Amino acid sequence: MPNLELLRIVDSIARDKNISRDQIYTDIEQAVASALRKHFNTEDTTEFTVAIDRQTGDISATRNGQAVPLTLLGRIAAQTAKQVLIQLLRQDERGSIYEEFKDRVGTIVTGTVARFDGPIMFVTVGRAECIMPRSEQIPGEEHQVGQRIQALVREVRDTPGGVRIILSRSHPDMVRRLFEREVPEVGEHTIELKALAREPGHRTKIAVSSIDSKVDAVGACVGVRGSRIKNIVDELGGEKIDIVRWNESSQIFISNALKPAEVAEVSLCFELGRATVVVAEDQLSLAIGKRGQNVRLAAKLTGWDIDILTPAEFKAGVDRLDQTLKSVPGVTQEMCDKIVALGLINVFDIEEVGAEPLVEEVGMDADLARRVVERCTEEAKVVAAEQEAKKAAQALAAAEAASAPPQRDARDEAVLAALGLTPGRDPLEKLAQAAGDDAGAEPAGNDETAKLPDPRQAVPGGAPETTVHKEQPVSSADTELSPEEQAVSLPDSGRKAGAAVEHTEETNADTAALAEGRAEPPASPGR
Repeated sequence: MPNLELLRIVDSIARDKNISRDQIYTDIEQAVASALRKHFNTEDTTEFTVAIDRQTGDISATRNGQAVPLTLLGRIAAQTAKQVLIQLLRQDERGSIYEEFKDRVGTIVTGTVARFDGPIMFVTVGRAECIMPRSEQIPGEEHQVGQRIQALVREVRDTPGGVRIILSRSHPDMVRRLFEREVPEVGEHTIELKALAREPGHRTKIAVSSIDSKVDAVGACVGVRGSRIKNIVDELGGEKIDIVRWNESSQIFISNALKPAEVAEVSLCFELGRATVVVAEDQLSLAIGKRGQNVRLAAKLTGWDIDILTPAEFKAGVDRLDQTLKSVPGVTQEMCDKIVALGLINVFDIEEVGAEPLVEEVGMDADLARRVVERCTEEAKVVAAEQEAKKAAQALAAAEAASAPPQRDARDEAVLAALGLTPGRDPLEKLAQAAGDDAGAEPAGNDETAKLPDPRQAVPGGAPETTVHKEQPVSSADTELSPEEQAVSLPDSGRKAGAAVEHTEETNADTAALAEGRAEPPASPGR
């Protein structure tokens, strides 16, 4: 009778694991044959034959042409069939995954972050679990488990342990594929991406060109109000993208690649593969970029080794080279001009390229070219020594400036003078010394003045000593009293202590009588 359950299971496995139905039926046949060999304890693979009807699902088995009932199989044989079938289905699934992803290398896929194993991130893409190593992740970017991300399929390998799929978000092709998706003109190849240089997480420079004169390559990539480029920047986590206009002329292309800096002159040296770029003094830092990022990306984009100089540095190198060349007998001004036109702008360049370009391009004979190279080599040593001495002097000056005391302006000197501090001396040191002097000085006084004893010197049970201070007359010559002080001061400054005591007692008596009501208060002057 038809085995409908088997047919339903085969269809389900085929859909879930993307394996053909015929392959699943073949796996089942091999698993049942293995179970029969296990049951009859034989290893001859040709002894048993198992067939499954693809229409009804009926299973039939024969041994050397004779039918064998499957009801003979016991639990152990059934377990063997199960293990063999699982192993065969895993192999088929691995092959299916490999066939699916091997054609998707270089394309962007969308997956879900499954887990982390140290710095390695595992991403589930469909039925496959992909790997994104730390080196393929964007520096500074963080992801959470369950987050959906987009990545480039970098590599697919079929290993004994399974299919290994490597994803990347830091590869330059990731930016290229995003442009192809977000900019229709790039996908249709109306706009070509000529070159691309990237430092993941920081900045990307991309050179574009249009084969249609009516289409602006840069404007189409940017989009209306930056809508297209904004989607790409957001996907890359805020990475800056510079769109550079491509040009067949290397000099113009290098100038465009160094934007936003304004370039004054570009000198190419094909023998060294170097481009010497002259920029104004105020454009130097802009051309170099933060930590050399702008010039480094421009060099990768153009394929030239870029050396940025100011006009003064360029002129100094050319003048030194001109003087050195003219010191060699037989060198003319025309030869010097040709050498500079080749992009050789200093004595180090002549030493590096040797005599061959001088013979082939400038027209010197072999002996003259040899003497020119020798003379430039000697001068290069002198220039190198001068540069080292200059660097040492600058380092020494910087060290002295760092160790020198801070400079004070005129206002600081005025404040120090008002405080009675010596200008040029550390105010904190002066104040600390003044405070120490005050703390260490003994108070001045008469010999007869007694001092309170130190509490540590007090005798247990003894009464504290009483200090008696003698009154000293205040000299009017030394201190000028105000009218109020003269009104309350003693009329006779030479009065003795006894008179002062009597006056005090009388005052106290009058105050007591006034308080008891025995005396009338004195009349107010205004009444």
